[in-house]
Amino acid sequence: MTPATLPGTLGLLLRLAAPVQSWGERSQFNERDTAPFPTRSGVIGLLAAALGRKRGEDIGDLATLSLTVRADRPGTVLRDLHTVGGGLPAPRTVTTAEGKKRSGATATLLSHRYYLADAVFTAAITADADLLETWAHALRNPHWPPYLGRRSCPPEGPLLLGLVDDPLHHLVHLPIARRTPTGTRTVDVVFHGDQPLDRLGTHPQPGGDDGSTPAGEVTDDPVTFHARERSYRARPRYQRTLTLPAERCRGLGAVYLTALGSYLDQHATRPESALA
Repeated sequence: MTPATLPGTLGLLLRLAAPVQSWGERSQFNERDTAPFPTRSGVIGLLAAALGRKRGEDIGDLATLSLTVRADRPGTVLRDLHTVGGGLPAPRTVTTAEGKKRSGATATLLSHRYYLADAVFTAAITADADLLETWAHALRNPHWPPYLGRRSCPPEGPLLLGLVDDPLHHLVHLPIARRTPTGTRTVDVVFHGDQPLDRLGTHPQPGGDDGSTPAGEVTDDPVTFHARERSYRARPRYQRTLTLPAERCRGLGAVYLTALGSYLDQHATRPESALA
């Protein structure tokens, strides 16, 4: 199924923040990369875990969502070195493609795993209203603990900000988790989406890209999470940079969360805000 092309009158707002997070894009074998932004597969997987879906269960309803992400802080790429299979008895070492066990000097494998350190993203999810209600309930009462791309990356602070009207409007106007810059009145903020970003409803910059045409393609639209049959579809990737007022940057930590809660109290029209 393809993402819903809904006008976005109702949606979920998520805060995707953690000391480290990782959104695999082309990960294979010993190289585990991360995309520079939360992927569709990662966010759909997060929702599936909250709903208690087992690997291999149908995710057709989740595949209808549309995802738009604001990069508050893109973070820093961190590489972590892991060893696999070393120091174990022969029967417990890594299995080869032929089904045999590695031994001797080949028993230990090196694995490079990449993360985004100190990154913060704000995401808007749009879909059918009944589905959004179900997903919001699951995020408030998750069946399995949520994580940001990998199990070793639990979110910090509030994950679900609320079920709100006009989520794309709020995605542009919510306080930004970034220190207020000095000496400038504006900041550039990057948005990523699986649908054209001219939907953000702001005037394009002179000579700038309004996000109506794809900036590339990414294979992160999941067909199934089955452990042995995992597969993904390619989809267009949209990207747009907006120049926003610098005063929208509201710092870090408790200072930012206070500003975020105040915004949601004043502007979110539904009572489901996690910070209300």
